[in-house]
Amino acid sequence: MAETVGSAYKRTRVRDYLRELVEAGAPGDPIPSERVLCERLGVSRPTLRAAVDGLVSTGLIVREHGRGMFVARAKITQELAAPDRAGLGSGFTLPRAGGSWAGRVLEFSQVQAGALVGRKLRLPPMAGIVYIARLRLVDGEPMAIEQLHVPAALVPGLAPADMESGDFYELLRGRYGLRVHEAVQSIEPTVVNEKEAGLLGVPVFSPALQFERLTSDRDGRPVEYVHSLYRGDRYRILSHIALAEEDATAPAGARHHPGIPPGDLAAAPVGQALTTGDVQPVL
Repeated sequence: MAETVGSAYKRTRVRDYLRELVEAGAPGDPIPSERVLCERLGVSRPTLRAAVDGLVSTGLIVREHGRGMFVARAKITQELAAPDRAGLGSGFTLPRAGGSWAGRVLEFSQVQAGALVGRKLRLPPMAGIVYIARLRLVDGEPMAIEQLHVPAALVPGLAPADMESGDFYELLRGRYGLRVHEAVQSIEPTVVNEKEAGLLGVPVFSPALQFERLTSDRDGRPVEYVHSLYRGDRYRILSHIALAEEDATAPAGARHHPGIPPGDLAAAPVGQALTTGDVQPVL
């Protein structure tokens, strides 16, 4: 497969490089200037600014007028659902969201993993990955923009047509014998830029949900690293939480339930939780 690098991959590469700087730094550490970053990464000023704007909107980088860019303060992370590590059950399954889902491939290329994606997928930076950007549609209406990174060695012969319809995990299982088992996913609020708004059919700066997911197989081997942007007006996250019996020995700081003010159920530890996606109708 010929290697082609489009504008979407360039933006992703710049964003991942900046995220690597943030992860390696401490709050308040300076980020190199736009001029230095453009020369270092070989990209234009608009491409760099688009990536920086995305990280500023998600709170990873802060701009200070006349001083430059800096690593932002760390965020508070709330785990909504977790695998069953205590042996209390068989783990979690994720029901399908409503509607008829399809995909339109925006970009499909084989590229080098790079430092950040390589670290996520446990691959050398020079290792090959398949990069796929696609628009997800529900009942024919744009719903999300996905950017997938998959180790090329795991999916020989994967083609753009494979990503237009059907379930990607079913494809991995049926064609390649890969059974996904566990995923670690973060969700953050954001807004869409001009290009994202055009693809999703919403106004610029509309609210959106940004997902980052690392999926592993039954042996703990990473098989997929994904960035997704979902429309905030049509998609919501629904959590089902089963509260355990009271346990006075549980630390107070561990008893916070998502959406429930600390102290309301202070005596009960977090029980099992199931988080699902829910497509909302247009009113």
